[in-house]
Amino acid sequence: MIVSAAMSIDGYLDDVSPDRLMLSNAADFDRVDAVRAGVDAIAVGAGTVRADDPRLLVRSAGRREEREASGRPASPLRVVFSPSGDLDPEARLFDGEGGPVVVYTSEAGAAACALAPEAAEVVPFGAVLELPRALADLAARGVERLLVEGGGTIHTLFLAEDAVDEMHLAVAPFLLGSLGGPRFVHAAAFPQSPERPLRLAETRAIGEVALLVYRRD
Repeated sequence: MIVSAAMSIDGYLDDVSPDRLMLSNAADFDRVDAVRAGVDAIAVGAGTVRADDPRLLVRSAGRREEREASGRPASPLRVVFSPSGDLDPEARLFDGEGGPVVVYTSEAGAAACALAPEAAEVVPFGAVLELPRALADLAARGVERLLVEGGGTIHTLFLAEDAVDEMHLAVAPFLLGSLGGPRFVHAAAFPQSPERPLRLAETRAIGEVALLVYRRD
């Protein structure tokens, strides 16, 4: 499992303005697209769907063609984690043009979810969204490599459950401070502690952005 995020130096994923803050650059977006092309599924939380309205597709035509030539769909399976099931049917993710979408939620979330069956497959797991059961379901669908693209609630869930093998952090050359909005992670008991740190596997400058890749040994 890979967690991927772009953030400010002080760990914010966005600011408090109504417009999306660009924390990365074109070269880094292309790097992320290459990572997307190499995985079996891309996952986000409901907050990211509401805030960014992403499509979660491989953008490069060449990479889509390479996937199809190898017998895979043009873009990976798209996955949303939403305990409440509060998802807008008008979001671009559910327009039916980008391939299948799976929504993991709770029993109550499934009852409240307004998505049509043709827009997404809604999979409930108990009174709360249970990550181990969701990951087992993904594995049964043939997902071996999962890319988690945010936001902070989902990053926190995966890291706290020790479900992350690799982190890709693109760090913008500024701090947001009091203008900061959502953060990379929330408070939790993380196993990636000083007693069990991640290994820094790569550092690279992508323009003014610093890419940090951490791996679990």
